Amino acid sequence: MVGLAVRLRQSGAEVRVCAPPDEEFARLLAGAGVSLIPVGRPVRRLVASVEPGSAVGLAERAAELIAAQFGTVAAAAEGCDALVASGPLPVTASARSVAEKLGVRSVHVSHQPVVLPSPYQRPPARRGRSLSSGVTDNRALWDEDARNANEMFGAAVNTHRAAIGLPPLENVRDYAFTDRPWLATDPALSPWRPTELDVVQTGAWIRPDERPLPPELVAFLDAGTPPVFVGFGSTPLGAPEDVARAAVEAIREQGARAVVSQGWAGLPLIDDEDDCFAVGEVNHQALFARMAAVVHHGSAGTTTTAALAGAPQVVVPQGADHPYWAGRVSELGIGVAHDGPTPTAASLSAALKTALTPETRARAKAVAGTVRTDGATVAARLLIDAL
Repeated sequence: MVGLAVRLRQSGAEVRVCAPPDEEFARLLAGAGVSLIPVGRPVRRLVASVEPGSAVGLAERAAELIAAQFGTVAAAAEGCDALVASGPLPVTASARSVAEKLGVRSVHVSHQPVVLPSPYQRPPARRGRSLSSGVTDNRALWDEDARNANEMFGAAVNTHRAAIGLPPLENVRDYAFTDRPWLATDPALSPWRPTELDVVQTGAWIRPDERPLPPELVAFLDAGTPPVFVGFGSTPLGAPEDVARAAVEAIREQGARAVVSQGWAGLPLIDDEDDCFAVGEVNHQALFARMAAVVHHGSAGTTTTAALAGAPQVVVPQGADHPYWAGRVSELGIGVAHDGPTPTAASLSAALKTALTPETRARAKAVAGTVRTDGATVAARLLIDAL
């Protein structure tokens, strides 16, 4: 989203960004010269406190998000020409309602394809709502998903819509997606098969990052062979020490050095040996270009950045869209999809053995040449031309 904001500003547009008030987000936006309008509670504390798959507290969190869109976001959107929304359904359905009330263009964007209704894929499970067992027709499952979405969020959204004079929604999910949602993924990494939904695939929105790597990190990189990166981004882990130990032991077994990204999981260094280096927030575009391989959780951003850098990948999916990206990495031959979310030294070592082969590296380099870097520019042009 910051990548889009940068390209819109370069085209002469004024940009306002509403996002959770996490310090990391504020710094990210400030670095791009865009002010943060804080909405809701910090995400980092939330993801650290929610048990994966649990629906405990979901209704309360959804109500907060919905109220924030009709309140803070509606105020921020006053005087704007368009509202671009991404995120969970309570956010996007409410944001489109705000745009409808203000009479401005509404765009729904997804940064991964798994939530978009398609006969070629099953819908992801919603917290606390399992899909009917034994049903294999994807269209029927997507219809069931729409009913689940209505039951979970329809009443709350419609209450706020009624308060501002809008009619109730019969299908809150499809309303949120609009008739022409945008898919901000790379066509080579994530090809979208045409469906009844008029999806516009813009390419991934890559944020320009010119930050130099810290001098201490550069010195470490220059002191030996390309290391293996391991990090899980904003994904929390139940036992970060165990994961870090498994990763470092596997990397050492392959005769490589390690760069350990602490991330929101708080991955620690397991000892004080000089073959490992710990990093916080750094320029992944520059760092991944110097890696022998990248071990990560499988988010859209990390997968795309590693692919663009030509670095072989080992994806250890933790949930959400991670299994999708793990599958794409494996299908493209640019890395390995780890079996399950809990790695051991043995399982990671086996995966790395494949990822570090000359064949995988050659394939990763070849695919890197097909990854587009103009997705945010394409999206900015589409939006401005439409206005």
